[in-house]
Amino acid sequence: MEITEAPNLTSSTENGPGPELMGAHTLIGDNVVNQADEHLGSIKEIMLDMKTGHVTYAVVAHGGVLGIGEKLFAVPWSVLNLDAINKRFVMNIEKEHFENAPGFDSDHWPDMANPRWVDTVHHHYGLTT
Repeated sequence: MEITEAPNLTSSTENGPGPELMGAHTLIGDNVVNQADEHLGSIKEIMLDMKTGHVTYAVVAHGGVLGIGEKLFAVPWSVLNLDAINKRFVMNIEKEHFENAPGFDSDHWPDMANPRWVDTVHHHYGLTT
């Protein structure tokens, strides 16, 4: 049986479980950039759908200093592409469009199970729900 790499992963020559299978904690803090190599933020949290067991969102922290004044964005996992060689994620999005995404602060998280919220976020990133 031949094993093929997922299409959204960049190969790595390192030994170990990744990039096809990785511990979520190893991704926390990874940078997120766009295809123009502009820094968008860093992975703050990974959200799991407890009914399906799938990763649904990466919470990306943008701006601020040492967590103060940062804005959080729930980014659908499917729009992130792992760049395992550079240990970061890449999104196909303009920086301004990302900064205008529905966001929240660390003290006021949205109800990520609310269908209206899901539709708004997915629509912003060009996904259908």
